[in-house]
Amino acid sequence: QVQLVEAGGGLVQPGGSLRLSCAASGSIFSINAMAWYRQAPGKERELVAIIGGGGTNYADSVKGRFTISRDNAKNTVYLQMNSLRPEDTAVYYCNAHLQTYGTYRPDIYWGQGTQVTVSS
Repeated sequence: QVQLVEAGGGLVQPGGSLRLSCAASGSIFSINAMAWYRQAPGKERELVAIIGGGGTNYADSVKGRFTISRDNAKNTVYLQMNSLRPEDTAVYYCNAHLQTYGTYRPDIYWGQGTQVTVSS
């Protein structure tokens, strides 16, 4: 069984910074990519950033402000968020495309989400 656990969410003032982490645990054989999504009230879930073997990609709204990184040895992905804006307020979800021992193909797994609120 695979579990993704996010941490680091909370309340921050506009212009502030926050660092999210997501650790994947379980019978993991390999991780192809990890990503961060977010969903604000009344809006669809959107991709924020993704990191895989080929590099990284970001939503236009966070380019230059957010940085995604990964510690392969710990099966952990991070999201460093700087210059935060009120419109960044959302539930942030960790996502992983990974393969477990005993399965032939990789699959998608989700964390339960962590709340990020940017407000003065």
